[in-house]
Amino acid sequence: MEHVSSLQPASLSRQDRLRSILGGSIGNLIEWYDWYVYSAFTLYFAPVFFPSDDSTAQLLNAAAIFAVGFLMRPIGAWIMGIYADRRGRKAGLTLSVMLMAGGSLMIAAIPGYASIGVMAPLLLLFARLMQGLSIGGEYGASATYLSEMAQQRQRGFFSSFQYVTLIAGQLLALCVLLLLQLALTEHQLESWGWRVPFVIGGLMAVGVYRLRRGLRETEAFEQSAAVEEQPRSSGWNLIRRHPREVLLVMALTAGGTLAFYAYSTYMQKFLVNSAGFGRQTATAIMASALFIYMLLQPMAGWLSDRIGRKPLLIGFGAGGVLFTTMIFTTLETVTSSFSAFLLVLAGLVIVTGYTSINAIVKAELFPANIRALGVALPYALANTLFGGTAEYAALWLKHAGMEGGFYWYVTAMIGVSLIVYLRMPDTRNTSRI
Repeated sequence: MEHVSSLQPASLSRQDRLRSILGGSIGNLIEWYDWYVYSAFTLYFAPVFFPSDDSTAQLLNAAAIFAVGFLMRPIGAWIMGIYADRRGRKAGLTLSVMLMAGGSLMIAAIPGYASIGVMAPLLLLFARLMQGLSIGGEYGASATYLSEMAQQRQRGFFSSFQYVTLIAGQLLALCVLLLLQLALTEHQLESWGWRVPFVIGGLMAVGVYRLRRGLRETEAFEQSAAVEEQPRSSGWNLIRRHPREVLLVMALTAGGTLAFYAYSTYMQKFLVNSAGFGRQTATAIMASALFIYMLLQPMAGWLSDRIGRKPLLIGFGAGGVLFTTMIFTTLETVTSSFSAFLLVLAGLVIVTGYTSINAIVKAELFPANIRALGVALPYALANTLFGGTAEYAALWLKHAGMEGGFYWYVTAMIGVSLIVYLRMPDTRNTSRI
């Protein structure tokens, strides 16, 4: 069965395959735009929901809800991973974007603390939980869809577009922020301007819902669904039949996801709070660095199709262990925005070894009947534990006067994942797709 499905993309024309991959990728972009808008605009809406004289305390409260949103990601991964394995990859992608649209439009409409008191942060939390449920299912469904749609010798390249669109979503959020910073005053942004990007994201998500309804289902799923005598996708079957793969996904994800969130979502706040740059300058630095980082993903994915996945993972692990603390420490004292850009970019180049291929590595570990759940659930658990708490941990350590502890924490977790990379097989050679 697995050998048959590994040849499935050949029955699609190149045009159909590219159309399907493009359709799945665009939806992923909008999902992640909606997810990252929260982080990009935290500096402006935190005072609306969390009144305080201490700006760091406001950011800490907003970061706590950002972290709590991650708690729904394993639940979303579990529910919608099973849904995508049983009902189809297209069905999972469609459901996830519906939830994201609802969460974004809700955040755009919530009154501030001054109007409805404690209900304001509670409603913000509820909307964020909806988005967490959505994004938890999105990762597994989109990673599986792109991996199954790609031809065998191009899986690394095409699956890398999951992170291209993930980064593009974050970059789009930053570009919207930059445009609003130029078009509106600080007062306008803090009073109502921060709601605009959530409206944009919600409306785009509605459009993507219509697009995803027209996507073509993967033949790998259709062939797997036609086999009656095989285990159904469930959390119990995943743990009972694939315990080693589950632990492997969590271990290889821990350092990578922590490094990614440290260098992307938290870095913008670090440039303002710790490095001393203005908000607009920090936004411009991050937008420039993330744009180049986005372009690196398919290049690294293509390289993994030639030399294997393992060398890239080891490169990330070794580079992260050697340079993470140095990059953050140097950024504390840098005064040139161009120097800051180069340092941020250096960190993102290192992380590329993980982000460009992590989706295909996980997809290659599992058979089709449980692939979406196998990719999504252990990844979401590791993401909740390490990625979702990255910003909160960094701000908490800064608030406690131990900011350097965060740099060493990131370094240590990358080191743990490096040990896993050194010991695991190269999934390009052992793929179960």
